[in-house]
Amino acid sequence: MSSPTTSKPTTSENPFVALLRRAGLLDWFLLGLMGTVALAYLVPDVGSKASPIPWKLLTTTGVALIFFFYGLRLNLEKLKAGLRNWKLHTVVQLTTFVVFPLLALAVRPFFGNEKADLLWQSIFFLCTLPSTVSTSVVMVGIAGGNLPAAIFNASISSLIGIFLTPIWTSLILHTGTGNGQLWGLALDLTWQVVLPVVVGVLLNPRFGSFAEQHKQTLRTFDQIVILLIVFTSFCESFAEGVFRSYIPTDVLLLGLGMVALYFVIFALVWGLSALLGFTREDRIVALFCGSKKSLVHGSVMASLLFPATAATGALLLPLMLYHALQIILASVMAQRMGQKTTI
Repeated sequence: MSSPTTSKPTTSENPFVALLRRAGLLDWFLLGLMGTVALAYLVPDVGSKASPIPWKLLTTTGVALIFFFYGLRLNLEKLKAGLRNWKLHTVVQLTTFVVFPLLALAVRPFFGNEKADLLWQSIFFLCTLPSTVSTSVVMVGIAGGNLPAAIFNASISSLIGIFLTPIWTSLILHTGTGNGQLWGLALDLTWQVVLPVVVGVLLNPRFGSFAEQHKQTLRTFDQIVILLIVFTSFCESFAEGVFRSYIPTDVLLLGLGMVALYFVIFALVWGLSALLGFTREDRIVALFCGSKKSLVHGSVMASLLFPATAATGALLLPLMLYHALQIILASVMAQRMGQKTTI
């Protein structure tokens, strides 16, 4: 007696939805980023400085915990091996502090009138900033890159930026540096990044296996902290009316320019990494650490370097757009790269 024919289960998923899913565009983190920006627009006071919720304490503690858990997953031998890769570190830091500013200087002739010159100054300020700290390392982790090298480059970039960003802006934009207050930024970086990593590394022999077993949970925690940072940053921007002086066309063109900047840097770093024969893990570090710019450091430094400038908000607009775009674009790329890595 013949058995009845079993039909293959059919999938009813829309082809367009399936394409978005394969591209990583239906990832909960990416959707959460867009939803976070929309929520910040609707209720900016909730995440601004005027809010009774201690957002700064929550986000700074979250960043410290991110780096503590990363340190917990590192042992000293792996860390030493990561620090010895001087070619990788040179590529990342030169991209961050030399290639970015030179690209901004190269396009200066296209910004002729006074309003355009102010826009160029804000773009140049963006290009002098250090790389992000938590976001860079998180993206490298998601993509399956070299975490010790990522932590080193993200941390050292912020330290170098405390000195090089004021130097660049004073040379080109003729600003003051506010050195005394910048040392406070260095101290904040020390206790938020350096100390947690050191403590985590020291505890690695005892708790490292536990952290490795729960790395997926820790990854989710990383993403939640980034969502909090994005929410509070955009709330503050919307609450202070950063975008009010620009018409939609201006913002659109500027956004396209920031996308172009991101992909130009990405292409340059990708080509140079291939030329130098970097491994896949090191190339991921170069791509994600070398292409980022820090909104947190940019916001602080803008208030220090341009204390008497009425257009400080306008100076932050390219940085806000680049910050949002780099997270969205990098998260898609990191998720795609991470799918190729065995978890």
